[in-house]
Amino acid sequence: MLREARESDVETIRRWRNHPKTRGASIWTAYITPEGHLQWWAKVRCDPARRVLIFAYGGHDCGVVTFNDHDPAAGTAEWGFFLDVDGLRERGELLPAWMELERSAVDYAFGEMGLRSFGGRTLAWNKPVLALHKRFGFVEVTARRYTTQIDGREQLVVWTEKSRTT
Repeated sequence: MLREARESDVETIRRWRNHPKTRGASIWTAYITPEGHLQWWAKVRCDPARRVLIFAYGGHDCGVVTFNDHDPAAGTAEWGFFLDVDGLRERGELLPAWMELERSAVDYAFGEMGLRSFGGRTLAWNKPVLALHKRFGFVEVTARRYTTQIDGREQLVVWTEKSRTT
């Protein structure tokens, strides 16, 4: 289940995003300060091209899905996600929640948002995420691959995209 993030979710979002495993698999790995996070929230909550959603699984809020650069005319957006790694691991629900988050995000993108396609960036070494995206019908767009410096190391970034089939 996905719902719009609220003011009361902001610190929880920051805590989940700052988890070392989440930061380690991200393009932006810096620790997010409370002040920086509040600045981010002030921008995204009133930007019509961005959505921040809270994902719930098994009765617990346990993840975040973001849609950025939403272009209603083109029917496109970029997405990203992260989970409450510690909470889900403690409950033994990490893998099933992760799969349900992906399913929920696809349904939301093509249903609620009416997108024609959406995609996201994944570090090439992150094979589990790439495999999950492939399982849900995402395809790699090789023309959108690029390299970037992350923490002083060159990293390959892969773009995967899913189009609505009608």
